Amino acid sequence: MSYGVAAALQAAVYQRLVSALPDLAVFDAPPEAAGSGSFVLIGPEEALDASDKTGGGALHRVQISVISDAAGFLTAKEIAVRVSDALTDQALVLARGRVVLMRFVRAVARRLGAGATRRIDLRFDVRVED
Repeated sequence: MSYGVAAALQAAVYQRLVSALPDLAVFDAPPEAAGSGSFVLIGPEEALDASDKTGGGALHRVQISVISDAAGFLTAKEIAVRVSDALTDQALVLARGRVVLMRFVRAVARRLGAGATRRIDLRFDVRVED
C-alpha cells in the first residue's frame, strides 16, 4: 500500500469542487465562523490497501459535506447533486498517481443542533494507483 497519492488526490478534489461550484466556498477544514449561507467541506478520509500484483494502490474513502442554513433540505440537496456530478462525471487528473475508479457510495442528510442548519455527508470511494 502507498499513501503517496493522498495529497494529490485531495488537491484534485479541491480544484474540481472549486471549479464546479464557483458560487460556494470550499474548505478542507471547518471554518471557525461559518457565518450564514452554504458551503462545502472536504471531510474525513480513510485509506485502505488496494495493492495487487501489478503495483501499489489504495482505496480512499472520501467524505464531502454540504452545510447549509437555508430553510429545508432543498438547497443542500441541490448543492449535493452538483458535488456528486462534479466528482463522478469525469476523471480526476492527479499530480501523482492516477485514479482508477471513483464512485458515489452514499449520502446521509440530517439537521444539526436546533435544526436550523442542514448537513449532507456524501461518501465517495476512490481507487488510486501510485
